[in-house]
Amino acid sequence: MTLVKMKEILTHAKANGYGVGAFSVANLEMIMGAVRAAEELRSPLILQIAEVRLKHSPLSIIGPAMVAAATNASVPVAVHFDHGLTEEKIREALEIGFSSIMYDGSHHPLEKNITETKKMAAIAREYGATVEAEIGQVGGSEDGSVDLEMLITSTEQAVQFAADTEIDALAIAIGNAHGVYKGEPQLRFDRLQEINSEIEIPLVLHGGSGISETNFRQCISLGIRKINVATATFNNVVNMVNTEAPFKDYFSYHESVIAAAAENVKRHMEMFQSVGRVKEETLNV
Repeated sequence: MTLVKMKEILTHAKANGYGVGAFSVANLEMIMGAVRAAEELRSPLILQIAEVRLKHSPLSIIGPAMVAAATNASVPVAVHFDHGLTEEKIREALEIGFSSIMYDGSHHPLEKNITETKKMAAIAREYGATVEAEIGQVGGSEDGSVDLEMLITSTEQAVQFAADTEIDALAIAIGNAHGVYKGEPQLRFDRLQEINSEIEIPLVLHGGSGISETNFRQCISLGIRKINVATATFNNVVNMVNTEAPFKDYFSYHESVIAAAAENVKRHMEMFQSVGRVKEETLNV
């Protein structure tokens, strides 16, 4: 296959009742590991990086690598700019060739979030890209630098937001949080069910690291189609590398990072039931 719009992947996932992992990457090895996992399991894949991570992985360097990996993959891969905060970086990602962007205006009051989301969505559509946005506020923060208060998404506001912005995917807050959970996640399945019954577009779950397989499956059954995973991959890489150290040479370390990233991606793809969704004869989802 090749680089595709995220909307295509999520549309197929919705029609067939499964979830798709959106895996955050920070270097070439993690990109390679995620694609390796997707190709081995014949699963669609979303590669992503958040704006707050660019201080570690400059967009001008990692962005083209993500797009190149997607273009050369044998399964459908969307390349997504996650938690975009500024027009400058959203435009840069789109110019590089990202097929999807998320504008995160969840910290704004509803009306300003709608206004700013519509502005960023208009820019993305100039490039034919998929648009995701967020209503409510997921706890924590993407890079762990602040501990944002969790604000459960209102069903009425979600309906208004989706209608007014005409986005392609909606991230909601139902008790999920970025980073490491401080206890057992208490997800509001009742609120998810309410929102799903009122909104046609695919729903997105941020903060997927630490949620149980049972809860993932229930979320998927109630309309979640894109599930973000970052911390679990980063932690798996660190744990595996620390276990195998010391390395005899750089390239054995390089391969260990790839393998650790692939291992975590495969584990989540199995939980999300996206394995085998890409048919060999067509290479299409």
